[in-house]
Amino acid sequence: MRSIFVAVALSSFATACAAPQQPEPAPAAPDKAPETMPHHHAHDAMQHRFDDADKWAKVFDAPERDVWQKPQHVIELMGIESGWTVADIGAGTGYFMPYLSAAVGPEGRVLPIDIEPALIAHIERRAAEANLLNIAARLAQPDDPGLDPSSVQRVLIVNTWHHIGNRTAYATKIAAGLAPQGALYIVDFTLETERGPPPAHRLSPQDVIAELAAAGLDASIVEETLPDQYVVVGVRR
Repeated sequence: MRSIFVAVALSSFATACAAPQQPEPAPAAPDKAPETMPHHHAHDAMQHRFDDADKWAKVFDAPERDVWQKPQHVIELMGIESGWTVADIGAGTGYFMPYLSAAVGPEGRVLPIDIEPALIAHIERRAAEANLLNIAARLAQPDDPGLDPSSVQRVLIVNTWHHIGNRTAYATKIAAGLAPQGALYIVDFTLETERGPPPAHRLSPQDVIAELAAAGLDASIVEETLPDQYVVVGVRR
């Protein structure tokens, strides 16, 4: 669930989120969240690569993750209706893809979005093998999710928001891609949990709410919480 991009494109993010000269860690244990997640990852600075999708799938898609990530519960919180179009930004190896595919039904569409070509290819193979015909994976740029205007009813971003540079500008682009009353759901690690990134790299839900509000979204924290994470929703005004 992580991605590669050119560090120069997000040098401000690299400075803020990447510890300089930090060696590449070994893959995280399956029941732990990796320190960093896909999408806007300053990975040149942190020396991470995610072009070996099969290797990372063993970590990101490990069954033990279901215990704390609770994917079906997350989908239920989103209130997805059959026939909708839903984007999964920072989709990585496609962990949420089968759940989203079932939620939108055969008439809907799921857009797994990532910036690592190898991960997009992995998602496409996975969708074909599972005969998920409503999947349309997209390769995006680090600073732009590439959503068509007013085209999606829901956007999901899991374990990724704290890695995005210039988050308000990025949220503004997501807001433009939301249909009227469409919503962005951000799932990220609490300040207290032992999972996820180092504490200095985490965001409080209040920080996320402020960023989404600055992008023109009506933002609030979802009352239901996950064991190690919060869920913030931003609704297009």
